[in-house]
Amino acid sequence: MTIVQRLERLRQAMQEEGLDAYLIPSNDPHQSEYVAAHWKSRHWISGFSGSAGTVVVTMNHAGLWTDSRYFIQAEQELKESGFVLQKQQIPHAPEHLDWLVSQLGSGSRIGLDGRLFTIGQIRAYERMFSARNIQLLTSVDLVKPIWEDRPAMPVDPVFELDASFAGHTRKEKLQAVREQMEEKGLSHYLLPALDDIAWVFNLRGVDVECNPVFYAYALLEKEAAHLFVAAEKVSSEIQLALQADGVQVHPYHAIEFFLEALPESSTIGYDQYLTQFQFWRSLEHLQCKENVAIIRQLKAIKNPVEVKHLREAMRRDGIALTRLYRWLEAVVRERTVTEVEVAEKLDSLRREQGDYHGESFAAIVGYKANGAIVHYHPEPGLCAEIHNEGILLLDSGGQYTYGTTDITRTTVFGIANPEQKRAFTLVLKGNIALSMAIFPVGTSGVQLDTLARQPLWQFQMNYGHGTGHGVGFFLNVHEPPQGFVASAANSRGTTPLEPGMLTSNEPGYYKTGEYGIRIENLILCVEAGQTESGRFLKFDTLTLFPIDQHLIDRTLLTPQEIDWLNAYHQEVFETLAPG
Repeated sequence: MTIVQRLERLRQAMQEEGLDAYLIPSNDPHQSEYVAAHWKSRHWISGFSGSAGTVVVTMNHAGLWTDSRYFIQAEQELKESGFVLQKQQIPHAPEHLDWLVSQLGSGSRIGLDGRLFTIGQIRAYERMFSARNIQLLTSVDLVKPIWEDRPAMPVDPVFELDASFAGHTRKEKLQAVREQMEEKGLSHYLLPALDDIAWVFNLRGVDVECNPVFYAYALLEKEAAHLFVAAEKVSSEIQLALQADGVQVHPYHAIEFFLEALPESSTIGYDQYLTQFQFWRSLEHLQCKENVAIIRQLKAIKNPVEVKHLREAMRRDGIALTRLYRWLEAVVRERTVTEVEVAEKLDSLRREQGDYHGESFAAIVGYKANGAIVHYHPEPGLCAEIHNEGILLLDSGGQYTYGTTDITRTTVFGIANPEQKRAFTLVLKGNIALSMAIFPVGTSGVQLDTLARQPLWQFQMNYGHGTGHGVGFFLNVHEPPQGFVASAANSRGTTPLEPGMLTSNEPGYYKTGEYGIRIENLILCVEAGQTESGRFLKFDTLTLFPIDQHLIDRTLLTPQEIDWLNAYHQEVFETLAPG
């Protein structure tokens, strides 16, 4: 079916159910950013392939709400689809709900699949809609009957991450979680997030692209742990190892029945913004404690073993990138190179480094105007050809057993003009300012975000995305809770930085239709020292790859910034040259 035909089928189903509107989000029942093909309903119905967005369909309008990172991409992908791009002003804000309230009259009915929305979301929706006498139906899956060739759920096997890489054994991690459960008065702790489950059990999988996770649920008790996962995914060897650590394996779909069978005296903790609404009927008879995110905080603090391995991951990644750029600079003198070819070549060079499990996200290879599309992804036959002139933005990352990488470099072929040099240098100044920051304990990302933007602001320039996100250890490349963002409404901005947190530092500037600039390193929060004023923290830059000096206007750099850049390049040379 074409997109137009799919939309028509959906509206027919809505009519049969007596619905005035239907919502389809981007995520799966685990609130994952990257999802298996089985759960790409929003992509299937609309044709929009970005990782964030919500589809809202009424009988006379079909809209795709997404934020500024995807505006250009969405406009291209939604052409002649019947869907209209609705530009969100604030990323991740539910602006589509305000639109619905303005469009629907009293007595209207809105449907959605409650597996794809959280308890916290549905409560907020119901408050908003009930005030307008709008009914919300939360158990309506209209996609399943019309998506006839829907991919099956993945059945690939899980594999162990040895404690020599993880830094702690499965037993040690479970004990650490149970200690916090006891402090919070919990008899049970429900885990719906795939990366939380992978972390605490020292297991990894290949169920989704880029993130080494697997579809499962987990429930932890004081003396036992329960892993709900498809049986064919767990080898007998791993099952025995899990049993030895007190972990019982159950079928994936048994989680709801298991929760329903818990005694009413049980006190269960969970995060209502990660737990699907369909579970509420299985939880409401229990004593519930919400806002519980024990593992999220534990895994955000990288232990010394993980940090040691991360440095090795950065070394390997730097070597692969060095070989990529040397290859690219030589080839473009003889012929053009497509953006897709660059992405494929980099993936193959990373693979040569060993212990490599694939990209940590689909590489953004943006030549000239494509670089201005923040989350651009080149497609065969549609992408640009790179010539020996112009600006190239390459944002990529790898999943190694040694850790997860994420790096952006902007380079120029030929000679950059003064405007391009100024923009690049201002972005560089912001990156260096954040890299050099020294701050007291308790400082959060929203306070530090301004450091990266200030040089651009001086010239009334800015960028529409956050300055940084947390990064997992051989896990999700986007890992809460910390980050650098401009809005205090985002939890990434309000989480205090702590030693061991690994975060991206990626200011940028984008001129639509011409070029994009972004410089990204991963920085580790470390101790800076203790003074009479208290304890202070700083950052250690882990990413290792040169910054293109052909794009720098040295007159805009301070002596301190030049010293930082020279010291950084010396470290890069000493670490990568032997490889």
